[in-house]
Amino acid sequence: MDLYKKYHVSIGSNIGDRLENIQSSLDLIHSRIACLTGISCIYESESIGFDGDDFYNICASFFSNISPYLVMQKLLEIEKTLGRNRSDETKYISRIIDIDILLIEDLVIDSEELKVPHTEMCNRRFVMEPLIEIDPNLIHPVSKVSLKEIYEAFDQNQKIQKKDLVLNNPGNLLSIRNYNYIAIEGNIGSGKTSLSKQISADFNTKLMLERYIDNPFLAKFYENPRDFAFKLEMSFLADRYQQTNEDLSQLNFFNKNIISDYDIHKSLIFSKINLNSDEFNLYRKLFYSLYKSIVKPDLIIFLNQTIENLKGNIKKRGRDYEAFISDEYLISINKSYSEFFKSRPDLNVKFIDVSEIDFVKNRLDYLSIINQID
Repeated sequence: MDLYKKYHVSIGSNIGDRLENIQSSLDLIHSRIACLTGISCIYESESIGFDGDDFYNICASFFSNISPYLVMQKLLEIEKTLGRNRSDETKYISRIIDIDILLIEDLVIDSEELKVPHTEMCNRRFVMEPLIEIDPNLIHPVSKVSLKEIYEAFDQNQKIQKKDLVLNNPGNLLSIRNYNYIAIEGNIGSGKTSLSKQISADFNTKLMLERYIDNPFLAKFYENPRDFAFKLEMSFLADRYQQTNEDLSQLNFFNKNIISDYDIHKSLIFSKINLNSDEFNLYRKLFYSLYKSIVKPDLIIFLNQTIENLKGNIKKRGRDYEAFISDEYLISINKSYSEFFKSRPDLNVKFIDVSEIDFVKNRLDYLSIINQID
């Protein structure tokens, strides 16, 4: 599953230090699942269905591309880490922490393990008010009615009180948000696209992905490099120039950060390898005439990978035309990148070694990259 969905969850506590319990759950969601894109104020409410102390309640949101059942499992593990075990509960009782999935965009799930949208959410003012606070335009995926309309028809006898307390979003401590435009670079199979997608989802940025699949010369180049190298590089340059100009003009208009899985210099780096000297000299003149009008990234992140890892990743993604990429070609690309960046001290480049980590499967590995960027 490679499609990021926005999750809305409710979090409550009525045992011990309620504020600390909720903050701890947010910290664990950040470290185990995803960066939080929204956190509501804290609302205090009476216990419903049993006699107990008042609850602190919030709603929060995040993006994830893992399955809803795995997200639910991770949330249950977070509850257990904080001292709750649902298997011991046979009825409504006081809870040190209570985390429920409310919505996953327009998904409707009705199984024994998971029901989305949450069956009781529209009956609970302490859920609806913080939920509408962080996302006021939500539509119920079953009734197709806005949550605002549902909330306006509520029984206002349900007593809740907004508290003047502050929760910290652990993602806000990361200065990666201060970069307007970040480009992820690296060799073929280094993980540029995977990392770009994850950062974009976590930090709610615009995502610009290279449109390699639309290039009519790419497969032909791998079959016959000599005849198709110049056509390939020219078509890539034209497409990258057009995409960069269009997307970055939108960036300025909407004032939103952008993450890209390539930098325009990639055209220059690959063309030096693939073209003969006469072709490259002509290509370079054209490149720099276009380059003048392109917005440059604030930061370029270069992912260092071993040749063995690159080949493994290339094999896993299963593109037929990449099946016969040689070690020598990958080594030459690494060398070309290294020589280029050494010649351009004006560029803000951060080299990150990812050869011993798996930032796709292991969130702590991913967060280690974010911390290095920071």
